[in-house]
Amino acid sequence: MPGHKAAADDVNFTVAQGEFFVIMGLSGSGKSTVLRMLNRLVEPTAGTLEIEGRDVAGMNPAELRDLRNRKINMVFQHFALFPHFTVRENAAYALHLRNVSAAERAERADWALRTVGLGEWGDSLPGELSGGMRQRVGLARALASDADILLMDEPFSALDPLIRRDMQDLLMTLQRDLRRTVVFVTHDLNEAMRMGDRIMIMRDGKVVQLGTAQEILNTPADDYVTEFIADVDRTRVLTTGDIMREPLFTATQDEDAADVLRRLSNVEGTGTYVLDAQRRVQGIARADRVAKAITGGKKVTIASCMSDDYDRVADDVPLSDVFSLVGRNPVPLAVTDDERRLLGVIPQATLLAALATPGTTSQQDGKDEPKNA
Repeated sequence: MPGHKAAADDVNFTVAQGEFFVIMGLSGSGKSTVLRMLNRLVEPTAGTLEIEGRDVAGMNPAELRDLRNRKINMVFQHFALFPHFTVRENAAYALHLRNVSAAERAERADWALRTVGLGEWGDSLPGELSGGMRQRVGLARALASDADILLMDEPFSALDPLIRRDMQDLLMTLQRDLRRTVVFVTHDLNEAMRMGDRIMIMRDGKVVQLGTAQEILNTPADDYVTEFIADVDRTRVLTTGDIMREPLFTATQDEDAADVLRRLSNVEGTGTYVLDAQRRVQGIARADRVAKAITGGKKVTIASCMSDDYDRVADDVPLSDVFSLVGRNPVPLAVTDDERRLLGVIPQATLLAALATPGTTSQQDGKDEPKNA
């Protein structure tokens, strides 16, 4: 229509069950409008909206109320608590609307309050709580409702930075443990990158890019996204699993030490990991210790000159947490699973390249960098 602009223009996306899906953009981008369309607080003028195969746009008022009461719960920026209700009554409000018995409401609300760390505050009024605590009550209300889908409209933007980070940690823990589907709106790209399984960036009502944090950082869709991500702290977004690569070679305990030293010399390596048949790390073989062990032409195996002076990390550790480990490790930092199986390694050059150059990935690493095994 002339003179009018669509708040959401040809927006198309799918959210998987149990996914943490983030919609982000600056003010006026259309992100909150899209979120509110999901439960028809804002009526879409065209298109389709389905939740688990059900046509939400075609629901009658009774069906829509049931969807909002049982399937979807919304957490707002400004808490939306009833000031004359106790914390427990606020947490149980969705159950009250369903005519759940008072005893069951109290039990469910108390569980939710304990889950968010407010187990002893059930009899208090919202006015007695801090802003962060009131936001926890809003989250407890969503949990108590047992809704499968949480819609969250900039829920932490009014909080102080330290409280905000605590709430982010809490929500990510709850989402991981309870496997709720979360659609989360924010204007903060660092928050989006930290929390989202996938991120949809909007501008002027349109979707500019949709992908994982790593995909957006490494392959921004256009100049707008490139400028948008310029100040993102990559060390808190990229993880060890994102940049690890295969080691140039590994050894086993029964290998001849002289042969291993020769292989290390060929790749200018300072050491290598020693693995068993299941790729579990048994230790490392440092070039200087191997050379000392074979002095005088002695024939020894790697088992006799192994050491355990190395560090290892899981594949989901932010890069910000591994700088000191990479710097002090005598061999490239090991990335392992819970059984100590070697998944990959992170040489210093790989870490530096990942932080300095968008597009650096584990598949590219190892081609033009110093040859550390």
